Amino acid sequence: MEFPPIGARTCLYQTEELDSVLDRMAWQAAGFLATKERIMIVGVLRRGAPLAEMLHTKLMRHFKLSKMGLMNLQIKRYADDLTLLYPETMLIENPKFETLDLSNTTVLVVDDVIFKGHSMLRAVEYLARKRASEIRTVVLVDRGANKLPISVDISGVRLDVALTDIIECNVPPYEAEFKIDLLMPTIN
Repeated sequence: MEFPPIGARTCLYQTEELDSVLDRMAWQAAGFLATKERIMIVGVLRRGAPLAEMLHTKLMRHFKLSKMGLMNLQIKRYADDLTLLYPETMLIENPKFETLDLSNTTVLVVDDVIFKGHSMLRAVEYLARKRASEIRTVVLVDRGANKLPISVDISGVRLDVALTDIIECNVPPYEAEFKIDLLMPTIN
C-alpha cells in the first residue's frame, strides 16, 4: 500500500459512496426507531445538521417513519481541526429550546466526526437534562480515538488514522461536494 506524502490531501469517500453509507446508517437507525412513538433527530451544528436532515429524509422515505422532529444544537469546540478554536466545549442553547421537554422521546444525535468525544458528550448531557427517554449517537466518521465515555451507536465509517491527521467531512450546503478527505499536515 502506498501512503500519500506528508502535507497531502486524499479523498477517501466521494458522494456516491457516501450516499450508500447514509443508506446503511438510515437502515441501522430504523432498527432503533421503528417501534418508537416520539422521535427527535438532533444535528450538531455545523456539518451534523445537514447530515441529520439527510437521515431524516431517508428515514421518512424508505422506512415510513413520519413522527420525527428535527432540531439543531450549536456546540463550540472543533478539536479535529487541531487549532482548537474554543478551549472548553460550550453548548449554546437556542432560546426556543429553553422549555423543551423530551420526555417519552427517543433522540438520535447526529454529528460528522467523533474524535475525542467532547462535542457529543456535551450534546448527550444537554439532551439528558431535557429528559430524553433514550439517546442514540450517530456519526458519519468515527476516528476511534474517544477519550471520554461516549460510545457511538451508528457510524458510517471508522477511520483509524494518526492523531495528527485531519479528517475533513465536506457536507453541502457548507461545501459544494459531499466527500471525506484525509489531510496529512506538513511536518515543520
